[in-house]
Order: sequence, then C-alpha cells, then structure tokens
Amino acid sequence: MKTLIAGDTAPLFELANENDQIISLADYIGKQQVLVYFYPKAMTPGCTVQAQGLRDVKAQLDELNTVVFGISPDEPKRLAKFCQRDELNFTLLSDVEHKTADDFGVWGLKKFMGREYDGIHRLSFLIGLDGKISHVFNKFKTKEHHDVVLNVLNAQ
Repeated sequence: MKTLIAGDTAPLFELANENDQIISLADYIGKQQVLVYFYPKAMTPGCTVQAQGLRDVKAQLDELNTVVFGISPDEPKRLAKFCQRDELNFTLLSDVEHKTADDFGVWGLKKFMGREYDGIHRLSFLIGLDGKISHVFNKFKTKEHHDVVLNVLNAQ
C-alpha cells in the first residue's frame, strides 16, 4: 500500500453517488477544493460520527470553496440509506471494486481483534484547485476530523 502524499497529482475518478449518478473528480478541478475522505463502512459508529461532523460544518466548508466526497466500498443503495438516516448534506461515493481506494493508496491489510483482512484505511485528502493533493489527513479521531480539516483550510 503506497499512500499518496502532498504534492502528488490526485487520481481522477468517476464513481456512482448515493443516487446512482456518476460523479467525476475532473468536473471540480480548477473550480473548488475537494476533500476526499475514505471510510470503511456506512452506518457504523466511527463512520457515522465522522460524517455527522462534516455535515455540521458544511456551511463553513462552502465558504472555504471546498466540496466533500466520502468514499467507501458500499453500494449506492446503502449510501442512500446512510444519507437519509443521518441527513447528510454532501456526496457519498461507491467504490465497490476499491479501484479509487487503490489509486489513493488507502486499500490494504488491516488487523482487528487478531484477524487480518483487506479494507479501507481511514484517510482524507485535500485536493487543491490545481488537482494536486495539498494535505493528507492521516492522524485524527473520527469525532475531531471536521475540526482538523477546518483548521488546515483556515490556515491556507
């Protein structure tokens, strides 16, 4: 697993959103900063807390010209339930084949309770207007993720 770092060009992707519509990263390059955050599974406790935090600061992210894409290996149908249940106001994307997760270097071996398996590592990437990764968020608690992101954005 070779995770992308600041300065790398963000891999372009086209993924289905919670409404099964295709969203392309290329449509945002040059227009808005993009926060791409990878999370393991919709509607699980940590992923819910992280999503709710971003939901609650969406107005501030909008003021900072930043759009949010949450990416997981969940099917669009499950993402739609997650959006509805938690009143999420940003886009969730389905990466069932984990190609985008592979491209960003966040798919790899994980360990939990003595078991090893492949899955998504919880990382986020801020992509600048130029299409390059300007910041990688790799050390945060799910309940503080939104604050960490806002601190970096406000310091730009």
